[in-house]
Amino acid sequence: MYGKVYLTGAGPGDPKLITLRGLETIRLADVLIYDRLVAEELVEEASPSAELLYVGKASGHHTMKQEEINALIADRAMKGCTVTRLKGGDPFVFGRGGEEALYLSALGVEFEIVPGISSCIAAPAYAGIPVTHRKLAASFAVITGHECVDKDGAGVDWNWAAGAETLVVLMGLQQLPVIVRRLLEAGKDASVPIALIQSGTRETQRIVTGTLADITANPETAHLVSPVAIVIGPVVTLQDSLAWRKVEAVVS
Repeated sequence: MYGKVYLTGAGPGDPKLITLRGLETIRLADVLIYDRLVAEELVEEASPSAELLYVGKASGHHTMKQEEINALIADRAMKGCTVTRLKGGDPFVFGRGGEEALYLSALGVEFEIVPGISSCIAAPAYAGIPVTHRKLAASFAVITGHECVDKDGAGVDWNWAAGAETLVVLMGLQQLPVIVRRLLEAGKDASVPIALIQSGTRETQRIVTGTLADITANPETAHLVSPVAIVIGPVVTLQDSLAWRKVEAVVS
């Protein structure tokens, strides 16, 4: 008899931001398969008898290919284990959760989606930036920087992206110059504010702000390391007024 798989979102970084159901699935797991951005405190919530499998991915370095991860999840479930696949953020927001769910469905393995708080809203919130605001932005859009790898920016409709009232880019730090250039080419005003939020919701959160015209030349930008959430739009101007968390200075 097959076991069950939980595709669980761990939240944006701060371990206290996981849902009650998400925490429950960690504690239920016979096998915990987790990503690079999952807080260690959450991994420690697993049963002492649980098998812990790290399958983290960083830019340019993958512990396992996605196809191998899919097969690993299915293998443990088909052996009768309760498997929790723990992902940073939400499993369906650039988390490959949809691919894993389809793979399990094709094999007849039972699974449950456990949503998590995505960094696309949580990182800006902890930085004092609401992605929507009645007077500044009635909508927001989210894209992934991984779609900007190609020199032609394949995968992103830049005219659409440039028209977003608030644009959030996840996993886009390495492609920041490409993102800025493409937005400007698509007609985005160079004076539009931008915020780079490193390690959003964590104690080590750092923020660099500027405009599309000057953000890549800002020396503080060069000191940032992934993960970084990028927020572009007038709502960034609220950051100084609404930020409640102490932000560490970026140092060389």
